[in-house]
Order: sequence, then structure tokens, then C-alpha cells
Amino acid sequence: MKNNNTEEQQPKQEFLFDSINYKILLIGIAVIALGFILMSGGGSHDPKVFNEDIFSFRRIRLAPTTVLIGFGITIYSIFKKTK
Repeated sequence: MKNNNTEEQQPKQEFLFDSINYKILLIGIAVIALGFILMSGGGSHDPKVFNEDIFSFRRIRLAPTTVLIGFGITIYSIFKKTK
């Protein structure tokens, strides 16, 4: 016969963060992935031909800014206090 008190005394497994922290973390990872997707492309099939698309606004300014914002979101999700 088992004692019900021993079952109640077992510690529950707790996660390191709350669910909101994990949601914010996933959003941050998605923003980082979006930044790297924006950064891709612009190459040339022929190595002797130069393609100016590698210096476009999207690859030089928008994509790195998006990646940095994504890193900021993930850092915020780590440091966000739980109640």
C-alpha cells in the first residue's frame, strides 16, 4: 500500500523560464532567421562577372539591422523577470 504523502512530496520539474520567455525567445530566433534570409543571394554564376546586387540596401543595412534586433529580442527574453 502506497502512502499518498510520498507522492505529494515529490518535487515538480520546473522550467528555467516561464512560457512567455520561451515565446519571446522563439520570436527572436525567427527574426534572426529572417535577417539571414534577407542577407542571402546576390551571387553570380560566373566568377568573372561582378554583380552589384551584393551592395544593395537590403543586404548592407536592412539584414544586419534585422539580425541585431533579433539578438536584442533574445537577450530581452533571457533577462525578462518572471513574477
